[in-house]
Amino acid sequence: MATPYLIGLTGGIACGKSTVVAMLAALGARTIDADRVTHRVQRPGTPVYAQIVATFGPQILSVPNGPIDRRLLGNIVFGNPTALRRLEQIVHPAVRAEIQTFMQEAAESGGYGTRLQPLPRPVVVIDAIKLIESGWADQCQQVWVITCDEAQQIERLISTRGMSQDEARQRIAAQASQGSRLNRATVVIDNSGTQAHTRAQVDAAWQQVVAALM
Repeated sequence: MATPYLIGLTGGIACGKSTVVAMLAALGARTIDADRVTHRVQRPGTPVYAQIVATFGPQILSVPNGPIDRRLLGNIVFGNPTALRRLEQIVHPAVRAEIQTFMQEAAESGGYGTRLQPLPRPVVVIDAIKLIESGWADQCQQVWVITCDEAQQIERLISTRGMSQDEARQRIAAQASQGSRLNRATVVIDNSGTQAHTRAQVDAAWQQVVAALM
């Protein structure tokens, strides 16, 4: 069993992390999205779901016993550091357990990399907006930070998530500063330009990872 080489990938909301993750997956990385894991552990019937509803009340549900409405929950926790911390204390342990299981499975699966570029050990990319705050960055061999202009973040949140400009600004303000992420960065990918420009940066950084593994 080969120990995974860990890349922690983070960046501000709507900076385009998923775009970079897709490029890394095509290059042969095993990727896991902490936000999707968060959705999964909060499904109705899970212990996390029960704890969240008990803590924040049934007003976060669109229908009784239905899924948690992330927008309603977000209205409570974003801008309220105490509430946000309480939510993270409920969710993070379950998310961490799922990611650890994923890494174990990646280590045991074999066939690392791609047919054209096999690798001696798996490369696992953990995509997490709270990568640094949750402690995952400390376990990673590299930390990739995806950046873009704040104006682009706001535009993307309005056009793709239906937020108002005030809501978009609130979500951005509730997150860690870009500077705090850049202070931990091994690799910085500027996603402000074209997809071709982003891909060129990803390809160059990936080849450095491959070189480190060989």
